[in-house]
Amino acid sequence: MKKILAAVSGFGALGAGAALAERTQGGVAMLPANSALAEEVHFFHNWILMPIITGISLFVLALLLWVIFRYNSKANPNPRKFSHNTLVEIVWTAVPILILLVIALPSFDLLYKEDVVPDGKQVAIEGDGQTVDFVFPNNFADGRTVVRPRHVEVYLESSSGFQKLAHRADYRLAGLGDPEVVVEFETPPAAGDSVVIRGGRSLIGRGDRKQIAMAPTMTIKAVGRQWGWNYTYPEYGGDFEFLSDLLPEDQATPETWLLDVDNRVVVPVGETIRVTTTATDVIHSWAMPAFAVKIDAVPGRINETWFAAEREGVFYGQCSEICGIRHAYMPIAVEVVSRERFCEWVGEQQTALGVERTAEEKAAEPLCGSSTAVTRMADAADILSEED
Repeated sequence: MKKILAAVSGFGALGAGAALAERTQGGVAMLPANSALAEEVHFFHNWILMPIITGISLFVLALLLWVIFRYNSKANPNPRKFSHNTLVEIVWTAVPILILLVIALPSFDLLYKEDVVPDGKQVAIEGDGQTVDFVFPNNFADGRTVVRPRHVEVYLESSSGFQKLAHRADYRLAGLGDPEVVVEFETPPAAGDSVVIRGGRSLIGRGDRKQIAMAPTMTIKAVGRQWGWNYTYPEYGGDFEFLSDLLPEDQATPETWLLDVDNRVVVPVGETIRVTTTATDVIHSWAMPAFAVKIDAVPGRINETWFAAEREGVFYGQCSEICGIRHAYMPIAVEVVSRERFCEWVGEQQTALGVERTAEEKAAEPLCGSSTAVTRMADAADILSEED
């Protein structure tokens, strides 16, 4: 417990200039999305649910007004006496079914994406100026193998930057569905350039922003308690654990009171983060609107979800399961930083918590270890943002 309480406070430690995803006085819209999946959720709400709900409401209102004025006792003193109309009954049964289908199809797709942790992976191969064929191992689990061109993304990393290539225009694919998929170039990449191939069926985003979601780089364990959270970063040491509680009012600003905490969760931008949840007493819920994440923390049970933040800043959520008298005082704060700053923070926390790591364990740490690949998961999101 002493080690937990000794954790370096995230509040203010990572720079006061970070953008805050704050609530807006009088606002009615959702908080700005900070992931491709959250953008899909916003699109579903704004362009599917809201038009349907608005249309139904206006139709019912118009029908109600029509009945009131057309069939009141003054306008219709001698009402017709009948109890059934076959056509009307068929219509009012069939139309709601069709509406529910329109809602259900994209809804099920979103639920699946949120529930299933992505398994996408990438390989980076350095060009020699002669090789034109590059192999991507298609060794996913059954039912998850790469079988279509949209399951593969190819990037070229050179001195001029990171460039997304177009299928057929820049390369062709052979062996889709086989144990090895071959990316074929007509012109060999220059010596020293890297070909980055990403594959997987976990597709998120819309339109030009659609991308393959990578498998989790790291895991955070969130344990709910009355009334706060315990966080563990298991890949960075068994003792890498700290408490996170509501920041006292005299230390918070008026805008962040009831939202900020004394120790924030810190994650690197662009990386897929697995979040596992459980609780020590009653049911809590770990919810971050900016990432479209909401998952229950149930005593005796492990649930998991994931997110991949696309920009840096501080993002707030709250426990979304009524869990007792101080339910309203159980906020969540996630600070998204650069990969370099994240590794600095990890080192600071390990020192403060007294976490001891062997050279081999240190080298194997996700993102920060010496054995970690240089190519960043965030690059694809950066490219897509620039293209927009």
